[in-house]
Amino acid sequence: MDDYRALADDLAADIAAGRLPPGERLPPLRRFARDRGIAGSTAARVYRELGRRGLTVGEVGRGTFVRAAAPAAEPALAEPGGARVDLELNFPVLPGHPALLAKSLGHLLRPDALAGALRPVGATGTAVARRTAAAHLARGDWAPDPGQLLFAGNGRQALAAAIAALVPAGERLGVEALTYPVVKGIAARLGVTLVPLAMDEHGLTPEALRSAPPLRAVYLQPALHNPLGRTMPARRRTELAAVLRELDLHAIEDAIYGFLRDDLSPLAALVPERTVVVDSLSKRLAPGLSLGFLTVPEGSAPDFAAALRTGTWTAAGFALDAATRWMADGTAAAAEAEKRGDAAARQRLAAERLAGFRVQADPQAYHCWWELPDPWRADTFVAAAARRGIAVTPSGAFAVGPAHAPNAVRLALASPPVDVLAEALDVLAGLARREPEDTGAE
Repeated sequence: MDDYRALADDLAADIAAGRLPPGERLPPLRRFARDRGIAGSTAARVYRELGRRGLTVGEVGRGTFVRAAAPAAEPALAEPGGARVDLELNFPVLPGHPALLAKSLGHLLRPDALAGALRPVGATGTAVARRTAAAHLARGDWAPDPGQLLFAGNGRQALAAAIAALVPAGERLGVEALTYPVVKGIAARLGVTLVPLAMDEHGLTPEALRSAPPLRAVYLQPALHNPLGRTMPARRRTELAAVLRELDLHAIEDAIYGFLRDDLSPLAALVPERTVVVDSLSKRLAPGLSLGFLTVPEGSAPDFAAALRTGTWTAAGFALDAATRWMADGTAAAAEAEKRGDAAARQRLAAERLAGFRVQADPQAYHCWWELPDPWRADTFVAAAARRGIAVTPSGAFAVGPAHAPNAVRLALASPPVDVLAEALDVLAGLARREPEDTGAE
């Protein structure tokens, strides 16, 4: 029945004509259904259709609102934007790091070394690369087995290979209710259904795994969760490890930001036979000099290597050689140590400039989660920040379903110079202290 589309068309026309202005709250579903004389299920389809067209946004506990700005043409967090101050994407490249990295590349300029680097490499790389990477990725009391280490072109490709190897098309992958947006895109392209799992202040809850429909795997971020910035305490990690064994379930552990908390062991230290660890050099060194890593359970390397080859996600020889040198001679470790200090300093700056607001993050994360004050909504705040040349990310980019989008934004702190970051945070704090109605006339 197409009646719901006609009703959606009527509302869309009202939005286009300004009769339903940006930020306007639509009636609750029951009232809308009663006023229009339609079934509740039809009303729900109307609201879903408006959301599908990008005309409205739903927020947990608050209702459905007309969007304050048109949705971006590109998926959130997909590519660098044109904003003057980018607090949407984390590109941590510190001053002096290009020169630091360049020092180790001299050997690749020799014709004989370059000839070797130009040859194709497989998912397993070389024995030297595996040993070097295993030693470098170790943290806490965990050290990966070099024999279970595979290489991808970058972290996103490693993640795609992990999902492809564990979750057949048409099957389910459990994810935290707020998750890394790229996972949503990967799952859609692989034909994998995402199942949002409940979280609390400590992260993914064990009961959410137990009560979920049958899953083939679960994707999670125990350390410096993106976007929430939380780090899962040891007790919760132990509980989740037990549930993974109980349910005979694999976990894909995203450790991309784990180097910022090198004192913490990954979940894989507790349940190595059930955990695939995904990591990369994109945040550790630079996004343009990336290499992805997969540490897989014993005996499963051939399956994951096949997924990397099938997806053409294996690493390039030049990147593998360069990264192996950076990890072997201490260059990568030095860069990462500086970034740990930089991330902590930026968090302190954010805490200072956003004092009085509800902001949460691990003190060493490169991002923070800001629960906006009333009457601001994520959608209108992002639009108002954009008018001031500042790009931030609304909660909806991370929500697996509209019902899981709280009234919050994520701030990525790594990309701007520190003085620019401080100024941008001051602007955002001033904006949040005002009424949304006061922002449109500037």
